This record gives sequence, structure tokens and C-alpha cells, in this order.
Amino acid sequence: MTTEEAVSLVRPALESVPPVWADLGAGSGVFTEALASLLGSRGEVVAVERDPDALVALRQRAARLPPGHAPVTVVEADLRDLDSLTGLPPAFGGILLANVLHFFPEPAALVTAAQRRLATGGRLVVLEYERDTANPWVPHPLPLERLDRLAERLGLAAPRVVARRPSRFGATLYCAVLEPSGFPA
Repeated sequence: MTTEEAVSLVRPALESVPPVWADLGAGSGVFTEALASLLGSRGEVVAVERDPDALVALRQRAARLPPGHAPVTVVEADLRDLDSLTGLPPAFGGILLANVLHFFPEPAALVTAAQRRLATGGRLVVLEYERDTANPWVPHPLPLERLDRLAERLGLAAPRVVARRPSRFGATLYCAVLEPSGFPA
């Protein structure tokens, strides 16, 4: 996916949100760069990743961001222990989980840990494939119906889909916003 495609997918989820964001499971940084572009110089992005090769690519991408983009801080950490991360902003206006939750057989723990790191009025933004069948790259699919059940179980409002796009890999990607139940739409 190109940065421009990532920007168009994420843009609708960023309206009226504080400018400090985390990109959890940032990979090589395509969505990190999209966030940095959308937030601009008034924003800040913390990109969290554990894979050594992805960290190299992520750091290189962050170092070459053009002027006017939000600065990016790269943090090496395992998302399975998100609560142990220190030295981060006290709360994020938004947290992006782009193509991450499908690596967790039960993503509730990560969603809950991420939710604890949100500022009041903050939101979780989930990008996943609308597919039911697993494969080596999407071992635990999270179609919208499953995300809906997860949100309900965690006391969150129903996911609000703000964008969709076909994937080059034969499925549809959706971008959904998760907010506390009762949060105004």
C-alpha cells in the first residue's frame, strides 16, 4: 500500500481528534507516515514495533519525513506487554491498530490495554481485512462482525466504519473507529 492510499483510508477517522497518536504494530511505517502527514507539524506520532527489520525501515522512514509532517518517535516494544511501556505521553488522542489485531487469537487484551492509553474523547482506529478465512499473513481474521462482538464485550460502541478499499490480496480493508459506549458520533 502506498502512503497516499493509507492517507485516504485513515483520513476520515482523524476528524476532531487531539494531535498525539500512537501507531501500534507500525511495521515499516506506511500508516505511521500517513498519520504524520495528516496530523502535520502540530501533531506527534509514537510508532511501536518489535520486529528488528521493520524497526530499521520504520526509523529510516521517520528520518526522511518532509517538513510539515508530525515528528515520529520510534519505540521498540512487544504489543503483548503494552502496559509495561514507559516514557510515553500520558495519553493519546488516538491509537491506530492497522493490520495488527489479526495476529492475536484473542485481541481483547490488546484493545483493552490500548483503550487505557487513550485520552478522554480519544479513539481507537482499527484497519483489518473483511475476511473469514485464515492464511499465513492473516492468521486470525477479524471481519467486522467479529470486531462488533469484541467491541460489545468490551463495553465499546459499535465500530463505526469510516472507509473501505479493495486490497491487492483479494479482500476488502475496512477502517473502523472504536469509542466508548455513549460517545457522540
